[in-house]
Amino acid sequence: MKVILNEDIANLGEEGDIKNVARGYARNYLIPNSLVMPYSRQALVMLESRRDALARRKEDKRTAALDIKTRLEAEPLVIEMPAGDRGRLFGSVTSATIAEALAAKGIDVERKRIEIPEKTIKSVGTAYVRIRLYADHEAELRVDIRVAGGAAAAAAASADAASPAAERVAAPSTPESDADAPDTDSDSQDFAEGDSEDTDE
Repeated sequence: MKVILNEDIANLGEEGDIKNVARGYARNYLIPNSLVMPYSRQALVMLESRRDALARRKEDKRTAALDIKTRLEAEPLVIEMPAGDRGRLFGSVTSATIAEALAAKGIDVERKRIEIPEKTIKSVGTAYVRIRLYADHEAELRVDIRVAGGAAAAAAASADAASPAAERVAAPSTPESDADAPDTDSDSQDFAEGDSEDTDE
């Protein structure tokens, strides 16, 4: 079925493109969501009237894509994750993880445009992912996966774990504890005196 795209659709085409798609795909998804319009003479006339505006919009999108490409490739994206001793992550880095980290830096990229070679990243180290931007423009993003907190956090955690034990060993006895203890010398003295009186009788 021939349709005219109302907007950019990943893996299909750009706004204004004329494409052939499966009839079921068009009827059940594309048309109900206003992503395309059925190809017709009237639709073609409407498209021609928008041709200049479409050309300007495409040029703006290409310029924006090149700007994002420059920003993505300027420096690596650092993501910290909890990991075991051998660098195996507790969990994994996905396209959603990367999209969120980029958004925190002010770079908005749809997660479906992020392609990780092994689908996910499961260990500490450096990985390179491909990001499809607009039309044939792509960026290669370096992602550095590091252990959350690093060595400093591990040292601090170790120190915190050791300190309560040290306090227990070094804690002196308090005056209150001495006062609560039974006066054994006095008791034994009274007992001795009582014994001696009984003996005299």
